[in-house]
Amino acid sequence: MDLDELFPDKPGDPLKLLVKQDLDPLSVDELHARIEALEQEIKRVKAKLDASVNFRASADELFKK
Repeated sequence: MDLDELFPDKPGDPLKLLVKQDLDPLSVDELHARIEALEQEIKRVKAKLDASVNFRASADELFKK
């Protein structure tokens, strides 16, 4: 999937800039550090997504009554 499809209204979006960054100048240690940072960001985003889904489900259940 193209990032332009995901974030069409966000010029200069950090995610777009991140995926376009040239990795050639980075050392092996820097690449490992980058992977670790990205994995931590994925965990953070998944936690936010789970919280949002759970909040929505709770709200839907509350207003069904």
